[in-house]
Amino acid sequence: MRGGSLTKRPWRVTAALATVVLAVVACSSPSPAARPDEPDQPNPAPGAAPGPAFTAPYPFGTIQQKAPPSADGAVPVVRRIATDKPFVFITMDDGAVKDPDALRLIKESGTHPVLFLNQKYVKGHEAYFKAILDAAGATLGDHTVNHPNLKGKPFEFQRKEICDDADDFQAEFGVRPVLFRPPFGNYDGNTLRAAAACGMRVAVLWSAAVNDGHVQFQVGDKLRPGDIVLMHFRKTFTQDYTAFLEQAKKDGLTPVPLADFLG
Repeated sequence: MRGGSLTKRPWRVTAALATVVLAVVACSSPSPAARPDEPDQPNPAPGAAPGPAFTAPYPFGTIQQKAPPSADGAVPVVRRIATDKPFVFITMDDGAVKDPDALRLIKESGTHPVLFLNQKYVKGHEAYFKAILDAAGATLGDHTVNHPNLKGKPFEFQRKEICDDADDFQAEFGVRPVLFRPPFGNYDGNTLRAAAACGMRVAVLWSAAVNDGHVQFQVGDKLRPGDIVLMHFRKTFTQDYTAFLEQAKKDGLTPVPLADFLG
C-alpha cells in the first residue's frame, strides 16, 4: 500500500523539487551592480573575506626616498615613484562611505595606505578614520575641505580649502598632513603655491585606479613598480580594495607606505 501511495502522488514530489530549485536560483542570481554614488544604498555588511596579505620588505616608517624639492614657492607634482624595486602604493580618497570592513581588511593585508580625506566627510566620524590611521598604520593626507575643482580658482580660495582641511585634521587627530591631492586631479599654479603655503610637501596624483572592482591602468595591462593607485571610500570599497590586492600579488608587487618615498 505504501508503494502504491507514492506512485499516485508524483506531482507533489515534482512541485516540491521545483520550489527548491526556484529558491536556489533566486538566492544565487546576481543583483544589478550598485553604483558608488547611490545615496540610499546601505553600507556593506561586515564579514568580507580577506584578500592577500603582504610582508614588509623593509622596516616601515623609515625614509627610502625624498620627494622632489619645492621650487618658486610651489610644491612638486608626483604621479608615480621612480623605483626599480617591486613596490606599489595604494591611496584612498574622500571618505564618503565608512565601510565597516575597511579597518580589518587594511590591517590584515598590511598595505599602509595614504588617506586623502575631505573634512566634510570626516566631521562627525573622526573615530572611524582615527582607528584606521592608528591601528592600520595609514598616513593622513589633505584633499581639501569640500572637494571643489580648484583649477582656475583664486589663490585665497584654494589656500583656504587646503589649509582649513589640514588645520581641522591637526585639531582632530593631532597630526597635520603634508601630502596633498587636488580633487579630481585638477590643479594650476595657484594650487601648487597654495599647497606650499599650507605646509604641504608634494601634490600626489596617480598612475592607476580601481573602480567597480576592476584595476584600471594608465599604461599597459598590469601594475608597474612605483605605481600610485587611486581608490575611494565608496560602496564598492571591499571589491575595489580586494581587486587591488589581488592585482598587486599577480604582478609580483608589494604595497608599501607612500610616505616612506616622499620623506
